[in-house]
Amino acid sequence: MKKSLTLFAVLATILLPLKSECADQPNFLFLLSDDQAWNGLSCRMHPDMPESGSRIIETPNIARLAGEGMRFSAGYSPASVCAPTRISLQTGKSPAQCHWTKASGSLTAEDGFPLVPPQNRRSIDEAETTIGELLQSAGYTTAHFGKWHISGGGPEQHGYGESDGDTGNQDAAPFLPPNPVDIFGMGERAMALMTKSKQSGKPFFIQMSYHALHYPENAPPELVKKYTGLMPKGNEKEIGRAAMSEALDQGIGELLEKIEALGIADSTYVIYLSDNGSSTKQTLRGGKGGVWEGGIRVPFIVRGPGIAPNSWSHQRVVGYDLYPTFCELAGVKQPLPETIEGGSITHLFRGEETPVKRAREELVFHFPHYQGDTPHSALLLDHWKIMHFYETGETHLFDIDRDIAERHDLATEKPELVSALEEKLFVYLAEINAQMPERNPQFDPANAPSLKQKRGKSKSGNLKATPLR
Repeated sequence: MKKSLTLFAVLATILLPLKSECADQPNFLFLLSDDQAWNGLSCRMHPDMPESGSRIIETPNIARLAGEGMRFSAGYSPASVCAPTRISLQTGKSPAQCHWTKASGSLTAEDGFPLVPPQNRRSIDEAETTIGELLQSAGYTTAHFGKWHISGGGPEQHGYGESDGDTGNQDAAPFLPPNPVDIFGMGERAMALMTKSKQSGKPFFIQMSYHALHYPENAPPELVKKYTGLMPKGNEKEIGRAAMSEALDQGIGELLEKIEALGIADSTYVIYLSDNGSSTKQTLRGGKGGVWEGGIRVPFIVRGPGIAPNSWSHQRVVGYDLYPTFCELAGVKQPLPETIEGGSITHLFRGEETPVKRAREELVFHFPHYQGDTPHSALLLDHWKIMHFYETGETHLFDIDRDIAERHDLATEKPELVSALEEKLFVYLAEINAQMPERNPQFDPANAPSLKQKRGKSKSGNLKATPLR
């Protein structure tokens, strides 16, 4: 399919008059931050929760974007770590279906944990049809700047006309102030492409895949000094991340100003999302590397044609919903891959507050690895969420609308509901052929290693081994 899409794009460029073809097609500027908590912006992510925004970090440009567009209080990243989210955004499929649920290498039996996590794909497959390819076929100028992190030869092998290459985390390290982690360099390249696109009469799709908030030690010194005063109890990393958040906001402000200067604000969708969550200091439970709400609920903002200013949606949306959404708005003609799991959210942009139509009602987040917790999966349906842990076989139940912090486990009160939701979870994982953890035949309870990660405090050796389902 990829070769036919490429040929289609070439023929479209040669044979069709650009201006008439693209007259009604909007532009897309997709802003993806890295490791940003749901409450990591100065604007709230829920209108009734003051704690859903930061009282310390200043992000006035993103706050203005939110005020001019729609905020999604129940916005989710596809995964709680970066690379799985990135492959999901490109393909419209969940990380579990992509067989890419961990950002870095998985543990093996020799590591001594009770379970052996699955090994991931480490490169996007040539057979995948990316959002870049589909939009190219519809006449778009496409670009991916910043962190790619899914190999496969880089963005230009997968539907992007311009890119920074096959980049990963390490590529941000050399960029120091006044261009920390290349925030402003990426912006310059994007603004040049916007200008060129307008001059050519072609719409653009630009993904700004920021390295920030990585490398907090690269944050501008003046901002580090500012947040050292504002966060007297903060550690060096927390202060640097706050400073980097404001630097990122400044870079985004320049892009928003350029859109205004080019006179294309009324025809441009600006989408803001984080690749995964982060610790929210008690607002949400958990953080990166686990599918508690803190790891997967993220800032999710869209401004664009037909979206009312300062509007809200409380419907559950997930990053891979953007794949069919972009295609619908761009007028992509060919059928989308049958394997995509996202659903278009354009009706929410119009204020129609009804659930997103996907292939399945439920949303599943699968993390069969050791990081922020032991291997586990979550399923969300209506206002319920279950968390199933594979070491113990235990399942927890939460009313996520009333208990967003996941403090009150209702599993013992509603065993029939737990069983029904468990069944949905296991059926889904089987249908997509999800990779599962397996019992470790070398596990020795007397010498069980500790789970020591950025957030994790539990010890795998203290968890009861029961049969996997």
